[in-house]
Amino acid sequence: MYEIDLSKKNAARFRQQLAPFIDHARKAAAGPRRPVRTAASRQRSRDIRVWAKEQGIPLSDRGRIPADIYARYDAARGKAGPRRR
Repeated sequence: MYEIDLSKKNAARFRQQLAPFIDHARKAAAGPRRPVRTAASRQRSRDIRVWAKEQGIPLSDRGRIPADIYARYDAARGKAGPRRR
């Protein structure tokens, strides 16, 4: 983010120069597209991967963990676990 202090005359010139670009622009999405991962959620993912390996459940070392694996992990731990989207 930048800030420029312009006189009224130069501000008008600046807007005039930008007008063609602004006319063809589109609004950017507000905020981050993905939720921010916390240290706790990363640790939970590591714990689930270790548990799955111990149980003989095939699970990659990276990427998304399927919802059914979360459910099985929580059931084995006797927890409801955090709600997933």
